[in-house]
Amino acid sequence: MPRTKSVQKRIRKSEKARKRNRHFKTMMKNKIKNFMALEDREEAKEAMSDTVSLIDKMVKKGIIHKNKAAREKSKLSRHIKQLS
Repeated sequence: MPRTKSVQKRIRKSEKARKRNRHFKTMMKNKIKNFMALEDREEAKEAMSDTVSLIDKMVKKGIIHKNKAAREKSKLSRHIKQLS
């Protein structure tokens, strides 16, 4: 068990941040999965802006790395290109 108050507080803070980050990562994964399930090109284009916006917010908050965001956005645009 941690003895100092600062260590106890740091554990509480890190647990809170872990839960928050986990929530946002799960939300992002679900949004991407739902996007990839779309078969209509026009519908996918509309959903792309929402999904990209969420990914950019995650980078801004420091939840994911900017290169991972770029990779995910590239995957989304490839999906739109393959739809006809």
